[in-house]
Amino acid sequence: MKELPIDKGTRVKLHFALKFEDGETVDSTFDKEPATLEIGDENLPENFEAYLMGLKAGDHKTFEVPPEKAFGQHNPSNIQTFKRHEFSADMVLEPGVVISFVDARQQELPGVIKRVEGDQVDVDFNHPLAGHTLSFEVKIIDVEPAGPTH
Repeated sequence: MKELPIDKGTRVKLHFALKFEDGETVDSTFDKEPATLEIGDENLPENFEAYLMGLKAGDHKTFEVPPEKAFGQHNPSNIQTFKRHEFSADMVLEPGVVISFVDARQQELPGVIKRVEGDQVDVDFNHPLAGHTLSFEVKIIDVEPAGPTH
């Protein structure tokens, strides 16, 4: 049985860890059950899948992922200002609080409160990991053809 390399149409069982430049862990499966994903199922952003292509069971690698390949650069125009009365009165509005908004396509969009001043509330819609170079460590446990999807 030859080792199947990761490609579109494969199901991959792996451990992964995502860390900031300073080594702080963002997300990791190394201390729990491994993750299983199908390449192309959008469980992993496409750019991260690209790093997995061609790896085989048993491979253990760490990649440096620059912001443009991870979650993008921090975009100042993604910070929007709202009026205090646009939020429900009992909502806690202070920096660092994450609020879920719904965009025009009815997609859920998390925003992080940046600043509250008088009647103005600045909300940052950048991905929390935007602007960071991330370390992406993967240990491939198993690669198999993805079965037919029904």
